[in-house]
Amino acid sequence: MNDAAAAVPAQFYLIRHGETEWSRDGRHTGRTDLALTAHGEDMARKLAPCLQAIAFTRVLTSPRLRARQTCTLAGLGPGAQIVQDLAEWDYGDDEGLSSAQIRAMRPGWDLWHHGCPGGELPAAVAERADRVIAQFGAGEGRIALFSHGHFGRALAARWIGAPVATGQHLALGPASLSILGPEPGHADVAAIVLWNAAPAWPQHGP
Repeated sequence: MNDAAAAVPAQFYLIRHGETEWSRDGRHTGRTDLALTAHGEDMARKLAPCLQAIAFTRVLTSPRLRARQTCTLAGLGPGAQIVQDLAEWDYGDDEGLSSAQIRAMRPGWDLWHHGCPGGELPAAVAERADRVIAQFGAGEGRIALFSHGHFGRALAARWIGAPVATGQHLALGPASLSILGPEPGHADVAAIVLWNAAPAWPQHGP
């Protein structure tokens, strides 16, 4: 363990994976193990200068290929630990569908309140986020977490003690960096210190 890294209260450096074909097209991607697009690989590589300058005590990644590829291309692959709880929301029967397609079948549907048939309910996602926080957030040091859009938003909501549905208000782009830690100067107050930051790269689509 790097002593300089451990000298600070626990901070989660949350990195969403780079672009995939389905994330680019707005399709819900939970268990489907898609690789990054060429653009997504480039996005991940552009995170490397920032992330490699930080002394991390641990590097954790979702088991999904897109998160593991992002971790590797960002230069943090060696020694990374796979954590099942960092996987994306399980969309069940809604896997591969867009929000518009789901609402056409189930008017008024809201992922953050209703979850997905055959998949996870919001309470189950909140439980996973709480386990990550309890297991890795109680110590010291900077911890890199490579995860996903909806789960990352849920994790941020639970970090500050808010209902998981608060995550719907936290837009999170591909290959973005966010920091969850204590409020500067107030170590007992959990805060979203940085949110949805990313290098300047051209975005595909609208």
